Amino acid sequence: MSLKNVNTVLVTTCALFVLYLGLSFILTPETSTPGVGLPNWPAGDGDGFLIMKGIREFSMGLVIGILLVTGHRRALGWVLLMEAVAPFGDMINVLAHHGSIAAAFGIHGLTSALIAITGLLILRETSKAHKAPAPAPAAQPA
Repeated sequence: MSLKNVNTVLVTTCALFVLYLGLSFILTPETSTPGVGLPNWPAGDGDGFLIMKGIREFSMGLVIGILLVTGHRRALGWVLLMEAVAPFGDMINVLAHHGSIAAAFGIHGLTSALIAITGLLILRETSKAHKAPAPAPAAQPA
């Protein structure tokens, strides 16, 4: 299996997972929240913030999916690297609010690392094509 095929499977899995997370937080924030590692349910009408998190996740999944489907693989690699910042920020947030260390590193930190690695693999795949020498012009008869 080629690097491009492996990368396509990884990116597709990533996009579907992020879309699923987003929909989970939008549709059922109360059941999605216990798994993120924060120690307490937000007070008052805190589910509005969780729906915002869901919208963020869902839009990130759409960006990944659109770049994959349209074949913009180099841009996809850079976007994946950028999007790895979101779960890293979630990890910092869980740690800052005295949440589960296992969830912070095992869920958010690992997710961030996997997205970043996938982005680097896409960039590696596309750098070979990006650096390919241009064909020499055909000789003109005198």
